[in-house]
Amino acid sequence: MPQSDGSRVGPTPVPEEPVLAACGDTSIPEMGVVEQVWETDPIPTDEIRGRAADAAGALAFEGVPDGGEVAVGAGSRGVANIPDVVGGVVDGLRERGYDPFVFPAMGSHGGATAEGQRGMLEALGMTEDALGCEIRATMDTVVVGETADRGVEVHADANAAAADAIVPVNRVKPHTDFEGAVESGLAKMLVIGMGKQRGAKTAHQWAADWSFRHMLPEIASLLVEELPVAGGVAVVEDEHDDTAVIEGVPPSELLDREAELLELAYDYLPTIPFDEVDVLVVDRMGKDISGAGLDTNVIGRRVYGNEPEPERPDVKHIYVRGLTPASHGNATGAGSADLIHADLFEEADLHDMLMNTVTAGTLRSAHLPPAVETDRAGLLACLSTIGVESLEDPRVVRIRDTMRLERVEASPALLAEARERDDLRVVSDAEPVEFEDGQFAEDVLDA
Repeated sequence: MPQSDGSRVGPTPVPEEPVLAACGDTSIPEMGVVEQVWETDPIPTDEIRGRAADAAGALAFEGVPDGGEVAVGAGSRGVANIPDVVGGVVDGLRERGYDPFVFPAMGSHGGATAEGQRGMLEALGMTEDALGCEIRATMDTVVVGETADRGVEVHADANAAAADAIVPVNRVKPHTDFEGAVESGLAKMLVIGMGKQRGAKTAHQWAADWSFRHMLPEIASLLVEELPVAGGVAVVEDEHDDTAVIEGVPPSELLDREAELLELAYDYLPTIPFDEVDVLVVDRMGKDISGAGLDTNVIGRRVYGNEPEPERPDVKHIYVRGLTPASHGNATGAGSADLIHADLFEEADLHDMLMNTVTAGTLRSAHLPPAVETDRAGLLACLSTIGVESLEDPRVVRIRDTMRLERVEASPALLAEARERDDLRVVSDAEPVEFEDGQFAEDVLDA
């Protein structure tokens, strides 16, 4: 791991040669490409900013004076078209005579610093110029109140709490740690995102005893009651991760409508199209892809100990190759993998990972698996440990990331299954996997 003086200490990635020697005569199966057949109707990209401006008109601004300040919450996720969505909300508020500003609503992300959180917004294209308003970043919070039965302190971003109105903007989707009536969306942004590091850590500490499925609705209701929350703007994405819904939700309907939108999001959730996988290769992980780095609903593994694992898929081994630039070194979620590539290992920032996982109460997700210097070593190490019978016709899948799943690479056993299904189409037949200096030589998923 890199140190403050630029030197490195501790373990280093394993070279290819000893891995190949340990794996013996294990062979790599040929791979072809499978495409999932989805019918979608996304919002045209040139209409998104205007739709978001219109959504702001559905919110409740009673009591907000002309020219009043409206705090617009924006998160660290890789939401499609997010600069236009948030910028559109800003446009809509200004058209209605208010003075909007954007604040980072992302808990402890960005290393739990104001500068880091501003940097994460900018990495996602949410600069002040793109949004058309000021960004006010702080880690300071105020205590809004306490929950009725447990006396849990509820924190809120100090800038947001001082505004005349608050409008969170977030994607509604299945959460990676739990299942409930509301999961990842407007309520979670109010409770965790707007709570900053203090509020997020408090909520995650209590989640071990008081599940998020109960906590989020109760604390979100308290925040709506105690703060001038004008509602929120919810986004739902389709299987291609394109924007399918942009909707303004008034505070009186926030929890009920979010629950309905969550059901729609589950219908749209892209998944690996096979229930049983021996080896899953993931080209990249990251905080902009999923809060868990690797979406647990896609990989079938959950690092949050108090919640059951997803029912499917059943994946024996996971090898992850890289980290997205927008993660800024936060490789939280690597603990869900069995092996990682040296590139990911080198980029991992233990400070940001620890801050994130201490806050979230998921220390295991910050564990770094053994790292290998080449893709060939990573793939062979996984294949050589799936069992003798599975190795006769291994079920191998390679994906770009856990968000982009329209096309996947698949081994012959899975190609044969795909040819029997109406929801899948074989794009290319199996061919030998090519390497250059031990690394994958081409990226057919981007073709």
